[in-house]
Amino acid sequence: MPWKNKSLSPDLRADLVLAQMTEEEKLQLVHGTGWGVLKPNTPVPEGDNGGAGYVPGIKRLGIPDLNLADSAVGVRMAALRGRYATLLPSTLGAAASWDAEAAYLYGTVIGRELRAQGYNMSIGGGVNLTREPRNGRNFEYAGEDPLLAGTMTGNLMRGVQSQKVMGDIKHYALNDQETGRNILNAVLDKKAMRESDLLAFQFAIGIAEPAAVMCSYNKIDGDYACENDYTLNQALKRDFGFKGWVLSDWDGTHSTVKAALHGLDQEQPGSVYFGESLRKAIAAGEVPASRLDDMVHRILRSMFAVGVIDNPPVNAVVDPFQGRDDAQHIAEESIVLLRNAGEVLPLQQETKSIAVIGSHADLGVLSGGGSAQVDPPGGNVADPKRGNGQWCKPVYFPSSPMKEIQKKAADAKLTYSDGSKLEDAVSAAKGADAAIVFVNQFMCESRDAATLSLPDHQDALVSAVAAANPNTIVVLETGGPVSMPWHDQVKGIVAAWYPGIGGAQAIANILFGDVNPSGKLPVTFAARDADLPHPQVPGLDPAKSKPGTPDGAGNVRTPFEVNYTEGVRFGYKWFDSEHKEPLYPFGFGLSYTSFAYSDMKVNAGEHAVSFSVTNTGHRAGTEIAEAYVELPKSVGEDFKRLAGWQRVTLAAGESRSVTVVLDPLTMSVFDTSKDSFALPKGTYRVLVGPSSRETPLAGTMIE
Repeated sequence: MPWKNKSLSPDLRADLVLAQMTEEEKLQLVHGTGWGVLKPNTPVPEGDNGGAGYVPGIKRLGIPDLNLADSAVGVRMAALRGRYATLLPSTLGAAASWDAEAAYLYGTVIGRELRAQGYNMSIGGGVNLTREPRNGRNFEYAGEDPLLAGTMTGNLMRGVQSQKVMGDIKHYALNDQETGRNILNAVLDKKAMRESDLLAFQFAIGIAEPAAVMCSYNKIDGDYACENDYTLNQALKRDFGFKGWVLSDWDGTHSTVKAALHGLDQEQPGSVYFGESLRKAIAAGEVPASRLDDMVHRILRSMFAVGVIDNPPVNAVVDPFQGRDDAQHIAEESIVLLRNAGEVLPLQQETKSIAVIGSHADLGVLSGGGSAQVDPPGGNVADPKRGNGQWCKPVYFPSSPMKEIQKKAADAKLTYSDGSKLEDAVSAAKGADAAIVFVNQFMCESRDAATLSLPDHQDALVSAVAAANPNTIVVLETGGPVSMPWHDQVKGIVAAWYPGIGGAQAIANILFGDVNPSGKLPVTFAARDADLPHPQVPGLDPAKSKPGTPDGAGNVRTPFEVNYTEGVRFGYKWFDSEHKEPLYPFGFGLSYTSFAYSDMKVNAGEHAVSFSVTNTGHRAGTEIAEAYVELPKSVGEDFKRLAGWQRVTLAAGESRSVTVVLDPLTMSVFDTSKDSFALPKGTYRVLVGPSSRETPLAGTMIE
């Protein structure tokens, strides 16, 4: 077995194996073995580790099985084998940290726990942009901007693979809503596609060098994503230089010859198209044998590159304490302080009475649903039967904000109301020095929210409590942006996202000031649905849709088109170009201290901007300094683009010079006639500040 020589390149090692393989063995690697544990009464092969997918290896050649696990925010289905898995904050929450090191840490947690449980591949790594803010899976992704999302997801997957576990980036591409995900046709011109959704993948893939990319369910300009020549062969494999393999989302393969020729390398989870059908297509000359070799080469070279052959998983006991500590650290960087009127926060430990209201805050924190659902230790704390939960049913983890708040204010009287009865909530609020209302928005794969509004009459709950207590603070546990018609009625608003197993500790540390909030929004919060590019989720009838339908189509069964006529103008770019005021802008987040910007210098030759940031407050804090560019007027854009940022931690009164390198791709325009990016000639405006809507420093550079 000369391929066991670790000094050889992954590609050479793959070729050496390939030369010894039979056609049957090659075909064995390009498809899964079925749904396994995911569907009742489905065979589970020997060697299947109980995860989302399984591909038998080639034992005579020393090629191990592939055991794939859903693991967007932690390892899924750990309870099936009596295992434990850490629930991390939502990846959207992690993106609010704007911290690539935290993203890498996030990935290492997943990687080490997968490895300990016997898996050698993660199928997390979602980087679909928040083009549709009501998308049920936004909590699995990393926001609306391609540079931020690509950077955070790329570093997350780099962390996974650092543990000798293969990873993927998904769902490629334009799978930006769940409604009709299997039947919709996403229509977007190539220029806009390359400058937005595909650009996020390009950044992520460049950073992570992932083993695989998972193609999505939807069509793109008329062709299914898993048999789309432009996105797979031309953009991904040719332009991005992707060396790994493309695997389909589960049952996302639709053909044999077209899919094989247009770039799909592995069918999941079964073998309808890439088993016997592919063998026959090769025999008939419809698919070249060299194409099968390419598929297998890509799989093998990825296994060698990441190290799953040289360093196979070793079963071990997951360390739940390290996992909890890491999750808490990430959550503390992820929580965003949106409002702090009258400096109601941080709360004082001497506070005599606090009302805690809503969202099972006496018991735990909410998690997101679907294939990202992690099993809660001890079962769902909000379920009297303590079950692990069903598909798209809310699951709460045993991390009690109320208990942690009590620890901070040991002598305070705490009163809890579940919020189900307004009169009880109001009564609790009236008698307290402060009222903390926990509100939630449960989101899940296979369904979208009909609106940005909080469900279950929670807006009325907040308004009633705010009327009863002048010191009302709202903690948001949501899968994405929500509208807040009551935002000016309350004194404090904290976006905690889905905060993970260390969420209660992180929330309490933020509320009481043990941690100074530093998170900033990775998505725009619109005031109302009418302000969005698509006021209604395409294909979803809010009056008729039934959440949680298996195909994600809501009430829709007829294929339909989603025309992304806004192009690249979504999120903050939409609000800029439409001159609309968001509720809270992209990049926004408050601190318990204050910062000032000064002394800006633009280095056009280096594509960099330097400036000073000063902590003008009375305590240490971390600022996320953001740099945006406006392209030359000849381009015709009326919005800015995020081009870079830097986290800066400063003591009270400290000042520091900061240099942010402006990523050239963020300043480039995709020329479809040349099929490449180019920096337009002319004068660029460079803007620097604490958010997309507050940029006190401005300069220019000429290209």
